[in-house]
Amino acid sequence: METSPDAFNPSITLSEENSRGSPAVRAAKDIAFGSVAGMVSKVFEHPFDLTKVRLQAQVLDTTARFNGPLDCLAQTFKNEGVRGLYRGLPAPIVGAMAENASLFLAYGELQNAVRWISEIPATQQLSLPQLAIAAGGAGAITSFLLTPIELVKCKMQVQMLISPSNISASPAATELAAAAGLSPSAAASLRTLPGPLAIISNTFRTAGLRGFWLGHTGTLIRETGGSAAWFSTKEFVASLLLSRHPSSALDPDAKGKRELASWESALSGACAGASYNLALFPADTIKSTIQTEAELRPSSASSQGSRSFWRVGKEMYRAQGIRGLYAGCGVTIARSIPSSAMIFWIYDGLKARYG
Repeated sequence: METSPDAFNPSITLSEENSRGSPAVRAAKDIAFGSVAGMVSKVFEHPFDLTKVRLQAQVLDTTARFNGPLDCLAQTFKNEGVRGLYRGLPAPIVGAMAENASLFLAYGELQNAVRWISEIPATQQLSLPQLAIAAGGAGAITSFLLTPIELVKCKMQVQMLISPSNISASPAATELAAAAGLSPSAAASLRTLPGPLAIISNTFRTAGLRGFWLGHTGTLIRETGGSAAWFSTKEFVASLLLSRHPSSALDPDAKGKRELASWESALSGACAGASYNLALFPADTIKSTIQTEAELRPSSASSQGSRSFWRVGKEMYRAQGIRGLYAGCGVTIARSIPSSAMIFWIYDGLKARYG
């Protein structure tokens, strides 16, 4: 299929989008497929995300609790068991469903908006920069949904790092420990720590609705730049893979349409996952620090109040330099590669099967 020199041939074409039905039907499919992909991937990656948040949260501490990602995983499993590795899982599952559903939906609709604004005919593909603009816009929209969910998730993921003297033991600690394979102190802590509903209630009571968007600047920067890198990389790698397909592989009934094989969707998704986290990782580190400061450094948080994104970033840089701003980056990239591969493998597979 011939395209203009400045056009880009993404894996999802406009004709394919139009063949999926009315706008309402396309939106419902994007939401459903994105939700399933996000939910499955989040169950896989949650222990690694928990490790990332805990490493980020200790950057401003005088003494580090963990020596690195492996030490963090080992200590978490030893002190809290399997349940500890999945601490706060419900919030990120909801977040992953909302994030991927809104991302894929907004990405498709913003492509149509770019096409309309630029007066690009239906037969011409969008260029890679135009796709990046649509993806960045989708990420910006998603950040407003994601910040409150990540606030609850991050607070739950660091609860077990709070000083034991601030946690009252439960009379049922010994029995719970025997059932879960935990030490009595760890079991008591898990039993008495507030759950997501309590955190939501406390946030609303102490900071109002505005409090749910604490750290939003970091989420906005991360999602806007990260989503542009995520989708652009996926589409670019997918186009390279599609260009290797022999012309005989085209389905004559699909009017020349090329489809990615399952392994090609996974490979392009894996590359996208790495680029997403390399793009603006320090913004995520600062965000996590802001969202967990009330739990880990309550005296500092209460005396200085809510500090700006840029102020916290400067403090973290003074404390540990670039290394501090990239705390947890290695384990994040390691988990994002298979996780992102899983997301696109599931999403593309569902789209190919059910339209």
